[in-house]
Amino acid sequence: MDALVVRLADLQIKLKALEDKATTQVAFSAVAAYGGTYGPFDVTIPLVYNEVITNVGNSYNSSTGIFAAPVDGVYFFTFFYHAGGEHPSNLTLVRNSDTIVTSTDQRSSADNADNGGNAAYLHLKRGDQVHVRMEKSTTIWAHDSHTSFSGHLISQTSEE
Repeated sequence: MDALVVRLADLQIKLKALEDKATTQVAFSAVAAYGGTYGPFDVTIPLVYNEVITNVGNSYNSSTGIFAAPVDGVYFFTFFYHAGGEHPSNLTLVRNSDTIVTSTDQRSSADNADNGGNAAYLHLKRGDQVHVRMEKSTTIWAHDSHTSFSGHLISQTSEE
């Protein structure tokens, strides 16, 4: 009988863990909605998006522009930008301190507007940080929600 009680308690713990795992929801979208031409700066900066559209799970920090993974899992991220062609543009998706994907456009006197973006699936550990980095001496357009950063949890994985 004692073995059954122990087994039942163990199964209840495992069931609770599965229920918690199944209910974790993470999704965010943020835009550079106002400010006009942003940059160029003398240093590389994390891009902070000044309007949050949604932040399910509260994992995107609108003060720093950094997403912190609340659980281990596979996540999908996108970023898009609009910029004037008179300056180069260069945005990079960064996990912790590692470059993941980049989108760039060179300065052009014949082109008065540029659009770009990129996307990636990332396997993240709890606490990993993801943000968009704006390289020094580049610009983006921060108005009318043309420049955005979004991400969401695809599937949660077990902590190892």
